[in-house]
Amino acid sequence: MSTPSPSAKPSARELTHTLEVKTTRRTELVDITAEVARLVAAAGVDHGVCHLSVPHTTAGLTINENDDPNVARDLEAAFDRLAPSDASYRHTEGNADSHVKSTLAGVSQTVFIEDGRLGLGRWQGIFFCEFDGPRRRQLRVKIVPDRSE
Repeated sequence: MSTPSPSAKPSARELTHTLEVKTTRRTELVDITAEVARLVAAAGVDHGVCHLSVPHTTAGLTINENDDPNVARDLEAAFDRLAPSDASYRHTEGNADSHVKSTLAGVSQTVFIEDGRLGLGRWQGIFFCEFDGPRRRQLRVKIVPDRSE
């Protein structure tokens, strides 16, 4: 049986974390890229995947441009046009539009980890999509290293 030398890198393990996201508007895209990037850096994973999941039926996730904040505002307005709050829904709790928007956005994303960082494109960011706010929400993050690590 061999013992690793003190300089040997410990093998990376899966890391699961829950982030809290606080929203301030009924429909709001919140840039969570920096928080997710911090978790990836802290995990010490050089190559793998970062799975993101929202355990809510009136929220979602998307990846889009995060350089110009007007892109997020345009997306918020587009979701509101696609699923207006005052349409004739059968679900009568007052948030039927939020369920439709969540389905349109989706509730999960997966991002590659490359050289210890999120493998996003130059202009890409990760957005938590709030459709029934303001609220305190959860985002589940699972970082999985490649088998070779």
